[in-house]
Amino acid sequence: MALDLPDVLVTDAARPNTRGAWTMVIMLFLAGILSVIDRAALNILVDPVRGTLGISDEQIGLLQGLAFGLFYAFMGIPMGLAADRISRRNLIVAGIGLWSLATIGSGLAQSFGSLFAARLLVGLGEAALGPAAISLIADLFAPARRGRPISVYMMGQGLANGVAISLTSLILAAAGTGAFLGFPVLGALVPWRIVFVIFGACGLVIALAMLVLTREPPRQGDAPQGAAQVPGAAEAVYLWRNRGVLLPLYFGFATCFTVAYGGASWAPSMLLRAYGATPGYLGAWLGPLSMLFSAIGPLIGGTLLDRSMRSGDTLARFRILSIAPLFALPFTLSVLAHELHFATVLVASANAVFSVVGTVMFATLQSVVPPRMRGSSIALTLVLNTILGASLGPLIVASVTERVFGNPAMVGWSIALVCVPFLLLGTGLYAIALGAIRKARQTGDSDCARLLAGEAL
Repeated sequence: MALDLPDVLVTDAARPNTRGAWTMVIMLFLAGILSVIDRAALNILVDPVRGTLGISDEQIGLLQGLAFGLFYAFMGIPMGLAADRISRRNLIVAGIGLWSLATIGSGLAQSFGSLFAARLLVGLGEAALGPAAISLIADLFAPARRGRPISVYMMGQGLANGVAISLTSLILAAAGTGAFLGFPVLGALVPWRIVFVIFGACGLVIALAMLVLTREPPRQGDAPQGAAQVPGAAEAVYLWRNRGVLLPLYFGFATCFTVAYGGASWAPSMLLRAYGATPGYLGAWLGPLSMLFSAIGPLIGGTLLDRSMRSGDTLARFRILSIAPLFALPFTLSVLAHELHFATVLVASANAVFSVVGTVMFATLQSVVPPRMRGSSIALTLVLNTILGASLGPLIVASVTERVFGNPAMVGWSIALVCVPFLLLGTGLYAIALGAIRKARQTGDSDCARLLAGEAL
């Protein structure tokens, strides 16, 4: 199989109708919210889970990172290759069903080992969403109109942190007053377990709705396929041939999201431990503020993308990526705020920054790889993000807290010590990618540069 570069762009007439396209986007938006809620809920439940299961901060770090990330990383590339070959809608529905059942299993886990196994299956199910979702959007919308739908999808994932904080706090408060007594299954569970079971059940509803309300769109830009090759071989050749542009893009994203995962995993604990916040405060303040910033970020990213496409400035997205991560520096230094509400605003502001980075990054990848590589190109970001970000980020912060500071209340300083260098490194890698694509456009010897030029036409 060769990854043919299309000579002409697909016309809008060949794409599905607007109503069907946006129905799919809305379902992806909801799926994105649930995918992050099922991960983020654990960040709010750190101390109750520790108390019930008798585990340490480092074990919590493993549950936040490695347990989720192991299957998520190793299955990312196979899921991306599958998204390029089979029904993406059905792949997503199956993934939602699996991670939702595993989330329910998380709430019923009786030991560190069983909770670790449940988080592994959450990661396996969620590995299907990202590659298939972005590939679907690329086939549903023309290049000049992709910014907004991608931003809506990314907004769901950004909003989810705030939604998770608010809903988790609400459920915990309701469970504390006995609101679930008498309910089947829920009535016999402690509050943190009820949170996982409710979130898992919601996922099963979304999976069924997506199966009923959406359909798989035709793939755009497909070319006749040659002799079959080992799956992934042509993708690997394309990546290596364009490594000057693609490698710093990928590693810049993964490095920035080491900050996103590592900081976000422990920021609620920082507010609880260092600033004296309560779970009720997090639900009333951090949750809504996170949702506000999460709504702002993708809208900014999508608007910048669409405007740059209409102006013909194909390098604008690279310039955005080389600057935007720096706006997360205040978040990494929120331990210096010395006032609870100010620190809360700084923590929440990171949602806007990383939503812009994610929106622009995914749209950029869809523009610098051929159509038959759209799913696998996103899968590779998820693999690297999981290995460097979701797996290592929370664990490194937890290890610094326990082994360097030896004081749980110092977790805010751990966030600063770990995240500031990673953030600066990610920004530098994006700057390298910008220089590489600028040079490639001048020399004309890069597939990525030719695809960008064709998209502008």
